[in-house]
Amino acid sequence: MAETPEIITFGCRLNAYESEVIRGHLDANNRNDIVVINTCAVTAEAERQARQAIRKVRRKRPETQIVVTGCAAQIDPEMFSKMPEVNRVIGNLEKMAAESYGSSATIMVNDIMSIKETAGHLIQGFANKARAFVQVQQGCDHRCTFCIIPFGRGNSRSVAIGEIVRQISELTANGYSEVVLSGIDISSYGSDLPGRPNLGQMVRRLLSNAPDLRRLRISSID
Repeated sequence: MAETPEIITFGCRLNAYESEVIRGHLDANNRNDIVVINTCAVTAEAERQARQAIRKVRRKRPETQIVVTGCAAQIDPEMFSKMPEVNRVIGNLEKMAAESYGSSATIMVNDIMSIKETAGHLIQGFANKARAFVQVQQGCDHRCTFCIIPFGRGNSRSVAIGEIVRQISELTANGYSEVVLSGIDISSYGSDLPGRPNLGQMVRRLLSNAPDLRRLRISSID
């Protein structure tokens, strides 16, 4: 039986959303020879589980390409590139670009702190999920001593309200009645956008422009 693209996701709702963007890139380019491991760096256990998954995939699919991405890969690409099971390591910015999956570069990880904007990515839905996750914000400006995530995600960037409305409209048209607004620090939403709309203003506009949405959830707010 022919192999198909596979994405193994660890960590947060934002990673789940980004994995669906990746799935769209792989499907559009018929990349059925790739397994993507979308990692998390919140805990050492999350990183251990990612390494374990990489070894398991290599045993199960010895001929496939294994691409490692996500926060753990962004923060420590060398660690993953040294694993004999891994073919390529790409960063959190690069994983969202379709062309990254056609490159032959062993490591594609740029300076995440230099990124100033976050583009919206239109997806059709989520595999085997009744609710949908929508990215509204990315990164974090705080530098808490116990948290490494800003070094995996970069500084805070917000998705324009119009892009969020467009994504939610697409999802409701495809049958999703529940959406979870997701990000790294969504309480900081809008501080980098023209007019500086805040989270409450964004939510009110979403509700008025997406009448078919029955339930709107907000992920963790610090």
